[in-house]
Amino acid sequence: MKNTAKKIIIYILTLEAKQVLKKYKPKIVAVTGSVGKTSTKDAIYAALLPFAHVRKSAKSFNSDIGIPLTILGLPNAWSDSSKWLLNIWRGFLLLIKKSAYPEWLVLEIGADHPGEIERVMHWVHPDISVITRIGGVPVHVENYRSVKEVIKEKSFLARGLKKDGFLILNSDDDDVMGFKEYTNAKVLTFGITSSADVQGTYIQPLYSEDGKVAGTSFKADIDGSSIPITLKNILGKTHVYPVLASFAIVKALNLNPLEAKQAFADYDYPKGRMNIIDGLHNSKIIDDTYNASPVAMEEALRSVEELKVSGRKIGVLGDMLELGKYSSEEHMKLGEFAGKIFDVLVLVGIRAKEMQAPAHKAGKKKSAIHAFDNSADAGQFLLGFVGEGDLVFVKGSQGMRMEKVVEKIIAFPEFKSKLLVRQEAEWSRR
Repeated sequence: MKNTAKKIIIYILTLEAKQVLKKYKPKIVAVTGSVGKTSTKDAIYAALLPFAHVRKSAKSFNSDIGIPLTILGLPNAWSDSSKWLLNIWRGFLLLIKKSAYPEWLVLEIGADHPGEIERVMHWVHPDISVITRIGGVPVHVENYRSVKEVIKEKSFLARGLKKDGFLILNSDDDDVMGFKEYTNAKVLTFGITSSADVQGTYIQPLYSEDGKVAGTSFKADIDGSSIPITLKNILGKTHVYPVLASFAIVKALNLNPLEAKQAFADYDYPKGRMNIIDGLHNSKIIDDTYNASPVAMEEALRSVEELKVSGRKIGVLGDMLELGKYSSEEHMKLGEFAGKIFDVLVLVGIRAKEMQAPAHKAGKKKSAIHAFDNSADAGQFLLGFVGEGDLVFVKGSQGMRMEKVVEKIIAFPEFKSKLLVRQEAEWSRR
């Protein structure tokens, strides 16, 4: 869309969305943070689904266009002007006709630039606000004057909360816990390393009979009960936190946690977020290609570090974008850490190449470090490199298109549209 046309469409859809909220009065769960927004939004949706008619943001619809589309229940029309006009018409029909509308909306609220969350909170007033994690150097920080400005931006989700609502906070993040001061609403916490109302314990990887990683198990401790949870085909704390957040909402609403637990038995996890996928030559891929930030990278690498594998651990790491002045330092820190974990490093992008020297200093031989300019070249290299029993971890910022690496080495490429991120036709043209 042209910029002016886009602004007009956003204005009209936002106007319709505001009126829809006034007409149907759904309860709203709003989710933000620098890490884990989409996974948390999806987990909350799954936990609430047995109890109510719920709608969630599709994929990562968390922007000034995605939020109205979710409220109106409409798809992204990308660059098709006729489909945008149809969306506007459908939004109008929702206003003039009485329709079956969700009791709950689970909205992902993101911000790439200052003021975005504050503007949304002028007209979206959550019944429950959930803040996941921010971390020392958040994603998109280069668009803000400082990390404090990013934290302030996220805090508007607490400031905009209804007085009789609930604020759900990650107790393992001190900056997130500081949001308590911005509201008089009830506060519930979830966490792993610190005391919380919903506590994750006994977190460990699951292995299949042939010894390959197959998932994650843990217990959710809530109100004196310890609920065992098994998450198939995904790895690590990255997915434990979202489930804990969803159980905090279950607790807030006095719902049955055992009933909510069933939602995760065959849960359809968001793609590109620590998904375990079969790779070529009987290898396994940890696909974490959706996006990357320093805190997310560190969390992911710690999960990979503890895994047992029969072959090599291969780390395919792409640039972490939008870090501004923190970029060089954060890539070098990551290189040192990755050099201690992986047997082989495959680095993708200009910034990722800064990891080479720290990785070598950490003990990684130069012959075990391979650098490429783009994901397509890295994938082509891996095509003839991955072997029996290898574990391949792939992660980088969205702009690096690291899913193209996974496309090359996935065991069943005919299923890639169901397994990988950014498989829509619009993405294939980028």
